[in-house]
Amino acid sequence: MAIRTYGLMGVDWEERVNFERLRSERLTRIKKLLKESEMGALLCFDMNNIRYITATHIGTWAMDKLARFSLLPQDDEPIMWDFGSAARHHQLYSPWLGDNRSRAGISTQRGAMLPEAGRAEDVARKIRIELEERGLLNEPLGVDVVELPVLFALQAEGIKVVDGQQLMQQARVLKTQDEITLLATACMMVDSAYDELYRALRPGIRENECVGLVNKVLYDLGSEHVEGVNAISGERCSPHPHVYTDRALRPGDPAYFDILHSYNGYRTCYYRTFAIGSASQAQVDAYKYCREILDRAISAIKPGVTTADVVKLWPKAEDFGFPNEEAAFALQYGHGVGLSIWEKPIFSRLVSLDHPEVIEEGMVFALETFWPARDGWSAARIEEQLIVTKDGCEVITRFPAEQLLVAGVRYYTVTGPLSTTRETQSNLNAQVNGLNPQPLPPSGVGAGVDNGNKQV
Repeated sequence: MAIRTYGLMGVDWEERVNFERLRSERLTRIKKLLKESEMGALLCFDMNNIRYITATHIGTWAMDKLARFSLLPQDDEPIMWDFGSAARHHQLYSPWLGDNRSRAGISTQRGAMLPEAGRAEDVARKIRIELEERGLLNEPLGVDVVELPVLFALQAEGIKVVDGQQLMQQARVLKTQDEITLLATACMMVDSAYDELYRALRPGIRENECVGLVNKVLYDLGSEHVEGVNAISGERCSPHPHVYTDRALRPGDPAYFDILHSYNGYRTCYYRTFAIGSASQAQVDAYKYCREILDRAISAIKPGVTTADVVKLWPKAEDFGFPNEEAAFALQYGHGVGLSIWEKPIFSRLVSLDHPEVIEEGMVFALETFWPARDGWSAARIEEQLIVTKDGCEVITRFPAEQLLVAGVRYYTVTGPLSTTRETQSNLNAQVNGLNPQPLPPSGVGAGVDNGNKQV
């Protein structure tokens, strides 16, 4: 059965995303894994991990600040220290946190506060008090990401700090029913953005204008955060620069895009490639092979297969012009998608052959491939996001990509429509169009053109 998507509002007459179930199932999962670990508690500064545990969010502006933090002790409920008045807001609107579990507390603002202000030490004292009250001070404390002053302050309080990020990744790798619905809905929104983008692509539109268009479509639909839009065109396609510019698209250009956004926290990573007006045979061939190696990987996905089994189906870095897998990293690639990109599992010849991960039902990840064209400057890039089912997988990115799409107006010649497979330089298309150009007549010799009854 197809993964369902629904309307974007809450209604009383149809169960869509059950947010109470989403919150409780996420918290139950990380509690169980914490209980099974060596850690006595888990301290998180990463906003995505905080959201997974506490179901709180204060806006994407705060994602890189490391200012807010949460503590999940063994056999207890999470405590949230938040940015000023956000703590009181949660007391009013996030009842699942319970009494006295939403508190004000600020870290060092990425070092912006003077060390003499003692913010790092204040964070460490707050954590020590909670651990002491629960008899957990002598147990290892898992931490996901941390500023060095805070790390040193925790150690000065006698706390043994260990890596908590792997535990959070383990918790987040399998998605619940509601997480899957949110991920599919996020992809549905990008389907719409690609449709609008396809209609807008034409010679003269700039990469940054394409980025603006996609942002508008997604925010109008209710996106929480557009993390990025990769817009790459023309001669910039190979090698892949991973950043857009103000370059204007030209006839015959390839253009590929990656749209990364968040709906209720859940992300997309979703590449598509287009040709503007027409595509050369080299571009067509590159796209065909890029699609072929992607489909090989998708066809292999089912529970029990490993990431090594999948990456073996992809070409080596040396096969497409790179000296090693590190230099070609993320061109033939796969990664988990959830509250962030990238999550587990990772598919890459750089790491997966020697350190394979087993694919399980309930994983959600994206597979993406790249292939440079033989012309030396154009390339194809395609990506599909999928959900692992009990006997295979289901792709949830639905904008057409089985063949290279040509965007822009259709051009007509005196003999009919201009071919959409053609070289970008018109003089190279004579044979393609069935023409046999003749040499120009000598200067002054008539060419049979009637100009006011006078032969010229």
